[in-house]
Amino acid sequence: MKRHEAREKALQALFQIDVGRIPPDEALDNVTGGGDIDPFLRQLVFGVVEHQEEIDELLRANLEKWALERVANVDRAILRMATYEMKYADDVPINVSLDEAVELAKKFGDWKSGSFVNGVLSKVKAALQK
Repeated sequence: MKRHEAREKALQALFQIDVGRIPPDEALDNVTGGGDIDPFLRQLVFGVVEHQEEIDELLRANLEKWALERVANVDRAILRMATYEMKYADDVPINVSLDEAVELAKKFGDWKSGSFVNGVLSKVKAALQK
């Protein structure tokens, strides 16, 4: 499984965890059809779940005029996943995480999601590089 596909599946799993309040293992089974789970996919989902408090804190600090809870569910899942990658995945360049998140937002979000995600993650990137 390519990393882009793993990110799409991770997004779907994280959405289910956030909205449906289901356990990560169940969400992963749902998005993979119960098949083998790619290690990168597993890392993204469990990494976001494990570090969600720190991720959400970082996102809240970089959201202007928005409460994280009011951000669209899909956008929130994308922001969490990309922030996890940017902060904790040393083998992924920050710009790759940011670009991938914007592409996912354009594909799965509404017409403003791409620019919204880009703006928030650009601030997260700057905060992480300080």
